[in-house]
Amino acid sequence: MGTDASASLVLGSPGLNGFLEFEKPLLRIQQGIDELEREQRDVGRDLSDEIRRHRSQFRATLKRIYEHLTPWEAVMVARHPKRPLAPDYLQLIFRDFCELNGDRTFSDDRAIVTGFARLGGYRVMFIGHNKGKDVKERLTCNFGCAHPEGYRKALHKMQLAEKYHLPVVCLVDTQGAYPGIGSEERGISHAIATNLKEMSRLRTPIVCVVIGEGGSGGALGIGVGDRVAMLQHAFYSVISPEGCAAILWKTSDRRKHAAEALKLTAPELRRLGLVDEVISEPLGGAHREPEAAAANLERYLLSVLDDLTRMTTDSLIRRRQEKIAHLGCFFESPSEAIRNGRPMAATTTCQSRRSTPRASRIAARAATVQPLAVT
Repeated sequence: MGTDASASLVLGSPGLNGFLEFEKPLLRIQQGIDELEREQRDVGRDLSDEIRRHRSQFRATLKRIYEHLTPWEAVMVARHPKRPLAPDYLQLIFRDFCELNGDRTFSDDRAIVTGFARLGGYRVMFIGHNKGKDVKERLTCNFGCAHPEGYRKALHKMQLAEKYHLPVVCLVDTQGAYPGIGSEERGISHAIATNLKEMSRLRTPIVCVVIGEGGSGGALGIGVGDRVAMLQHAFYSVISPEGCAAILWKTSDRRKHAAEALKLTAPELRRLGLVDEVISEPLGGAHREPEAAAANLERYLLSVLDDLTRMTTDSLIRRRQEKIAHLGCFFESPSEAIRNGRPMAATTTCQSRRSTPRASRIAARAATVQPLAVT
């Protein structure tokens, strides 16, 4: 999709004619382009040079805005109503999809889509959240918030992939697991915890990509893998900025401050070592050029599958578990890193608690305790 077409394919809040709040400068330029095109069509004057200048200005402004997004603005882009969903990527880059339904226990949760598919030369098991496109579908899918049966369905399909030696591809896009009474009664916490355990030792490659929202345990339920990546304008967090602000400051008005503190953007999480890769998006976000975003995602998935399928199963499991074990790190001197203005990864020692015997940790702590002065 070209730049000219993309300029008009921006849908968002109705009050801004589809542009997001921070895109107001783009709205004014787009209105100028529309007015010039209308005048050219009605009067018959050739205004192509002026229209071309406005479009160049639109692209330059778009680039300037998206090069300096705040964390809250990144959240808004990730929630864009026209952002491609898992079924969109399924249609754009996968072939021969054969959907598999049900969890063999309760029902079929439409918030998670599963099935066999082909990606390039690979046969894979596709698993992804589905938020829905229109009101009816969103209600059916609970806006992408899965029940326990959704996570059990996903796990059954992963185990089926393990049986037939198929890689698993997970596309994560959810606010979180469904928080209703029925979900709690049917064991949502247990379902997610079981998925975390089983995915950590599944004997087949797993690739996970956060394509939009990565919300709390709902994202983690299908988010444990050999490689975990994020699209450039996606976010991944233990809680939403609004939820965090409501808990800490008793008002959602502090959501921008919460988004900054949560370090939820893709570049921040890559810097902290919590995700392996940031997949670039087209200028202005995936919603402007879905085909280009899908092509970037496809290249990443194929590259990772080429690497993972060369490994032996035992090596795959060992590396995955080592990766998970080293996610919990502590910093020797974070204040010094901040004071020197250097990345924490370059100035700190990151050690897994699991790699250090408990007795050694206790002895190390005891050695740092200063005796009290006796008077």
